[in-house]
Amino acid sequence: MLRPESKTRARALQLLCAWELQDRAPLADVASRTVRLCRRGGPQMLEHAEGLAGAVVQDVGALDGLAADASENWRLDRLGVVERNILRIAIRELTDETVMPDPTKSAKVIIDEAVQLAHWFGPVKSPGFVNGVLDRVARSLGRL
Repeated sequence: MLRPESKTRARALQLLCAWELQDRAPLADVASRTVRLCRRGGPQMLEHAEGLAGAVVQDVGALDGLAADASENWRLDRLGVVERNILRIAIRELTDETVMPDPTKSAKVIIDEAVQLAHWFGPVKSPGFVNGVLDRVARSLGRL
């Protein structure tokens, strides 16, 4: 059985991918359309996922900058939409002090959750790539 946090991250990933594929339409519109397709998880989980996705959308430029700095020989626009948004979610969590009260323990959990999302939703090489980029980001932020 999945933890509620894992389900929330997976739903936030779905929202962000839909947001990006719909030319960055307002997130509230994307969420309302997505909720009609995916009724599982309940209103609280969807609310948390929308909050996380909204935080990513708000800081997307800064998050992309951190990801680009940490991904050697890869431009962010060359990544798949899934990998790009997994990185955005995890980097947002790594840079948010309220999400990480104990940086040395929580960074590992955040990276592990992102790698798991890459296993579920990305191509075969995604988990290793996501792990490597997030490890570099976490180290550059002093989280590992």
